[in-house]
Amino acid sequence: MEEPYEGCCELCGERSFLVADVLGLCRRCIIERFSEALPRIEKVHAKVRRSFGLPYPAESESPACRLCMHNCGGGGVSFCGLLEGGERFAGTARKGLLEWYYDDLPTNCVATPFCPEQKHFGYQNLAVFYAGCSFNCLFCQNWHFHELLSRREPLVSVEELLQAVHPRVSCVCFFGGDPGPQIAHALAFARKVRGRLRICWETNGAMDFRILQEMYKLSCESGGILKVDIKAFDERIHFALTGVANRRTLENFLWLATESKKHNRYTVVASTLLVPGYITEDEVEKIASFIAQVNPDIPYVLLGFAPNFFFHNLPTTSVNHAQEALQRCKKVGLKNVSVGNTFLLSHWY
Repeated sequence: MEEPYEGCCELCGERSFLVADVLGLCRRCIIERFSEALPRIEKVHAKVRRSFGLPYPAESESPACRLCMHNCGGGGVSFCGLLEGGERFAGTARKGLLEWYYDDLPTNCVATPFCPEQKHFGYQNLAVFYAGCSFNCLFCQNWHFHELLSRREPLVSVEELLQAVHPRVSCVCFFGGDPGPQIAHALAFARKVRGRLRICWETNGAMDFRILQEMYKLSCESGGILKVDIKAFDERIHFALTGVANRRTLENFLWLATESKKHNRYTVVASTLLVPGYITEDEVEKIASFIAQVNPDIPYVLLGFAPNFFFHNLPTTSVNHAQEALQRCKKVGLKNVSVGNTFLLSHWY
């Protein structure tokens, strides 16, 4: 891992390795001078997505798909890259663009401290990694899903994926990218295994509400967990880092948090990546307060950040950052908070 180096904010001139070089904007200017920052934010996201042959923003005239908040039109390439001219080449009930592998239990899943499978030694998780996403996170930790999109392979049918379920597989987790853009495939598989496996999801939570309801139902029925990564609470920060608004995610999570109170086990877990310079202790406290006001028992996992994708000049999350964020979460009333990826934590700032 390379040492961090300084980026420069184009608006205020601040130079720091807590300013992402590619974005060229510090957190303060994103919040306090958003109207000035917006053109640069949009330009950066458009440039990043052009490098992968993807549009920005989404084309939403005459919607051909309503799986997420983009409502992509049928004229060109969809935001997720899985539709062209209104035709979907993957993410149907018949075939998905994905990779899969086995993880020995317990895994490094964000929900491990709260998972019923955490001590199921000798068994495995089936990890299903889907290509495509409804966000454009400049710091994406799993950005290689773009490689699958560019190759358009491997395409895997539900029947082929079922063959991966051997007697020692006790749970399945759909992630990516994000499972949302290929939810028809994921749901088709999940319905076939719900009596045999725990069904879990890792998602940005930005799918259509009716789809979210079905995902959550399958998780609850099977003893699994729905994990939502809340990138940021402030919409300006969220837009700068992901290229999209966070309203759908927050609305969906609010419903999940309310529903989770009906169960006597953990059915929902939230997580946030502690991106240095941007997802500060203040930002985490806002997310924690949002969760605590509805259900303070929901587990919240703060994840250490590693320089990745286009945020390569930033340092890893510092120990002080993680510990202060943890204390802020407890202060506002969350009862089950932990820090993940602790091996990444450093003393850079």
